[in-house]
Order: sequence, then structure tokens, then C-alpha cells
Amino acid sequence: MLKYKICVAGAKGVGKSSLITRYVDDKFNEETMKTIGVAFKRKEIKIKENLSIELNIWDFGGEEKYRLLFPAYVNGAAAALLLYDTTDKSSLDDLENWVRIIDDNSKEVIKITIGTKTDLKNQREITKADAVKISTKFNCYGAPIGTSSKTGENVKTAFQNVVEAIIEQKLHECKNCGEYFSKKLKYCNYCGEESIISTTTA
Repeated sequence: MLKYKICVAGAKGVGKSSLITRYVDDKFNEETMKTIGVAFKRKEIKIKENLSIELNIWDFGGEEKYRLLFPAYVNGAAAALLLYDTTDKSSLDDLENWVRIIDDNSKEVIKITIGTKTDLKNQREITKADAVKISTKFNCYGAPIGTSSKTGENVKTAFQNVVEAIIEQKLHECKNCGEYFSKKLKYCNYCGEESIISTTTA
């Protein structure tokens, strides 16, 4: 099974822990406690008969003092979910700090922008156009995805987007045996067939 580290970043109170808990455990708690430091959950996904992926999902406290831990964890990560609260304009502006840390520590991390609390439509402060602008600026994968951990709206879709991005950008399907292997490898590590793609692709 292929395993990938996923980091979830964003300002304090955007709903990082709630999003992860809804996805992994299919639960929602209005009284979810803020993350102290770093938290971790694991989720296994079967893509097809010959491809299963395990996401190791790391959740970071949004307070400034915990951001000091972020560089050590984002190094080696496959993707980072950049969360903003659709009811709080400042949370979108805050993403620039997280992106700077990501880009300073790894150029290979796939960045995906995710809006939270879309169920609070009457309190919305961030438009879809605002989110698209930021997502484009930071060279994120795909369009921003609006989610609600309370209702479950688009939570699975958000993580499916992560998996699709990983498969597209980091894996190659061997034409000989049909197995998937890293694009960084010149040869399939299952059958030894030479890859026809550039070994510099990440």
C-alpha cells in the first residue's frame, strides 16, 4: 500500500479538526476542542483493485506558536490542505503565511484550497471569486472546494481531490504490469519495466 503524508493548515478556528474527524470518523461535534500542537489521523482508501492509498493526515494548531512545528512536518508531505473559514475574511488572508512556509520547505507539495462552514450561508464573508483568486495566486491544484463538516457537504469530495492530485502528479501506471509506482523512479518497482516518462517529474 502506498502511504502519503497530508498536512492540514489554516488559521485558528477554521475547522481543521472538524473536517478531518468528519472525513475519517464520519462524526461532527459542535464542541470540538482546539488542537494543541499537532494531531494525527489515518485513512485508507481503495482506489481500484491494484491501488490502495493510506493518507496520514496531520492537523496543526492555528495559533502562531504552533506554526513553528509546521516546517518539520510539511517537509516530505505529498499535499497540504489550505483551509479558510467562509465566514471570516481574515482566515483567507492568513493562508499566505502557511503557503510561504510550505514553499520554503518543499516545492513538491500539492496545495489544495478548501473553504469551511458553508452551511452558515447568512454569515458568509468570502465569495467564490475571492477564493479562486487566492487559489490561483498560490498555484493550488484545482478549484477551491466549499465544505461543511456539520452537514458533511463536499468533505469526501475534498479528500478525493487530494487523492486524484497525488495519482496525477506523483504516480505512474506501469504499462507492463499495471501497478502504480512513483514518477521519481526510472523503473517499475514491481516488474522492473523502464518508465517512459521523465524521471524529473514529481
